[in-house]
Amino acid sequence: MGDRSIQECVLPVQNLRDYFRASVNDVIAKQGVEVDPHTAYYVVNLLTLFARSEEFYEDDGEAYGIKPLALMLADASDAQNVEQRAFTLQRIGDVSLFISGFFIESLAAKAVDVDYYVYMGESAYGSLSEEVRGTFRGHAFGDVYKELATKFQVMIDVLNEVRDSALQTSDVDLLRTYEIWLKTGSQRAENLLRQQGIVPISAAKGQRH
Repeated sequence: MGDRSIQECVLPVQNLRDYFRASVNDVIAKQGVEVDPHTAYYVVNLLTLFARSEEFYEDDGEAYGIKPLALMLADASDAQNVEQRAFTLQRIGDVSLFISGFFIESLAAKAVDVDYYVYMGESAYGSLSEEVRGTFRGHAFGDVYKELATKFQVMIDVLNEVRDSALQTSDVDLLRTYEIWLKTGSQRAENLLRQQGIVPISAAKGQRH
């Protein structure tokens, strides 16, 4: 990216929802992946919502930030009713997807990496799809939650490319890209490596947690 700051690289947009809708749909078509339009629309709404920091971060009066996923999971387990549990599971899935999609590079220096977020996101959306089965919410979003659970890594790849397009950068951190491929099996990471003349060896790929 040279010496340009992120602020200088980011594309200005007039309507954030329209921008995300066009970007997500374009990347889905470019990558040739199958994603139900309802699921794509859910992700577009999620990106638009979390673009507002007050929606992404939590403020409990004492601390402002993102509650660790493990604590959210504990909240889901201790939920006093189905509605509260479903809300918390959705929060886990949404936060996991957003962080993995837009802040994947920052996870390299954390105690837990992207494979942890993938596991938590897949599990949360999968549990949520079962939790709401037979309810009005289940009829409206059950299939969306199920697809997000089964195609969580696919959606991460889509959001990674949306992010890179917004930053107008094609720089590739080969070591980090290989690490992501090794931990998640990301098709996008593999394609990026091959574009740089590196053929990842499947037999060396580690097991997902």
